[in-house]
Amino acid sequence: MNTDKPLIGSCHCGAVAIAVPADTDFASARRCDCSFCRRRWVPTAGVRADRISVVKGAEVLRLYQFNTRTAEHYFCGICGNYTHHRRRSDPDEFGVNITCFDHIDMHDYNDVAIADGINHPRDRKTSS
Repeated sequence: MNTDKPLIGSCHCGAVAIAVPADTDFASARRCDCSFCRRRWVPTAGVRADRISVVKGAEVLRLYQFNTRTAEHYFCGICGNYTHHRRRSDPDEFGVNITCFDHIDMHDYNDVAIADGINHPRDRKTSS
């Protein structure tokens, strides 16, 4: 694999395309069980914010936020496919939907780690 050329992933209809570094660690993909992520149940790989780019279709992307409004969940406004999100656990990192990348074999991701989004530390009240 050419490590200089980024990997391109796309939504289902192809209107949105994102680029990530060729050395993105897809093997460390995880799922989240928060109220939103568990409904889409997609494994995501982490990419630093300065290493991901929308190379096509930024104008059709739709944003969804809830609760603390830290996480930013992006979807294609045409086909509805989730492509990536800014992580609440680390706003300097994005989770990319690994299923947007053609080289991924979903059978390899049946048992990925599950992040505890239900008990997210940013939701805990601190005592004064």
